[in-house]
Amino acid sequence: MSLDSPDADSLRDLRRDLHRHPEPAWREFYTTARLVDELETRSLDELHVGPEVLSEDRQGVPDTAELETWAERAVDAGARADVVDRLAGGETGVIATLHCGDGPTVGVRVDIDGLPITEADDSSHRPAAEGFRSENEGYMHACGHDAHATIGVGVLDAVAERDFDGTLKVFFQPAEETVSGGKPMATSGHLDDVEYLLALHVGLDHPTGEVVAGVDGFLAVSHFDAAFAGASSHAGGHPERGRNAVQAMATAIQNLYAIPRHHDGATRVNAGRVGGGTASNIVPEEAFIDGEVRGETTELMEYMDDHAMRVLRSAAELHDCEVDIEYAGRAPSGESDGELAGVVADVAGDTAGVTSILDRDTLGGSEDATYLMRHVQDQGGLAAYVGVGTDHPGGHHTPTFDVDEETIDIAVDVLSGAVERIGTEQP
Repeated sequence: MSLDSPDADSLRDLRRDLHRHPEPAWREFYTTARLVDELETRSLDELHVGPEVLSEDRQGVPDTAELETWAERAVDAGARADVVDRLAGGETGVIATLHCGDGPTVGVRVDIDGLPITEADDSSHRPAAEGFRSENEGYMHACGHDAHATIGVGVLDAVAERDFDGTLKVFFQPAEETVSGGKPMATSGHLDDVEYLLALHVGLDHPTGEVVAGVDGFLAVSHFDAAFAGASSHAGGHPERGRNAVQAMATAIQNLYAIPRHHDGATRVNAGRVGGGTASNIVPEEAFIDGEVRGETTELMEYMDDHAMRVLRSAAELHDCEVDIEYAGRAPSGESDGELAGVVADVAGDTAGVTSILDRDTLGGSEDATYLMRHVQDQGGLAAYVGVGTDHPGGHHTPTFDVDEETIDIAVDVLSGAVERIGTEQP
């Protein structure tokens, strides 16, 4: 694809529209509807929307009132009401299928959700300067998922014009940032016939023009929400009558960070959002921790998770409180297959705009694309997580993050070229 072609301009327009309307996990109503609008103009063989693309195994779904607020916001912003209605309950996401012959079935996975970050509004921030800053104040695309979704559309267009023998499925996955969308999409049945899977991320501290053919080193992760319940009382008059939920929370936080590390590999723990109480003169009856544990392997994550659950419950018992724990999202570790990464590297070497290629790199974070990757690998298929570099003024998950839009064209060409090559070579 030419970097100055009309198709490239159309993709940039789509990316900027999605950037203006970021939506967090399970609330991607506008995003899903906008993608449906775009995809319905293509000659696709199948288009599955919302509840059709997910199993019932969802975690971290907001309450009905919040979902309805975001659905109304999407319609007010121009999303089609009939599509939004199909997404009731926050069942968002799309899978688009293109049949181009009798060859293998290849999947491309992109994610579509945004983050709860207030976007920069000064003139040095390009989205603000050029009029496509987030219109959902307090939320933004600070990780490039607007570009990912756009690239997914572009890959469909490019493969339709290439000499591809096989079937292409593009998975537009919701709820990656809470690692809760990958599993229900992986277990929906739509991945069962996929023999090769390419997952995508832009940036990852690589500059525009650099391609990482196979990303490894995904940390397995488990998010939890712990709600502590005690009993309130007057802090001055009758402190003995209270059961202090904040004390339980504080004890849990201290002991979470005291979980012994493991000699088998890296482990992580974080109490990312905490709070509780209502006033300085009231013994607090409620408190919470939204936290996570990670591990270099799924087994190490489970080791940390087992200890974290014990810590949370024992802290509550120590202070005569109760604790209710819910899992908000989870993802296993994952590795890219070398044979498939090799195809990506070969294609990238012949792609305009690519200036350097890394065969491998380590992510050092977590991603629920690993659910989809493992599902394909467990069935005997191959999977690779591809990094396409992008120059960005701020790091991922910061108010100044932006995508160098040249990356969109490079990623479309690399991924569509890899899909075509897979159909020919079947590595």
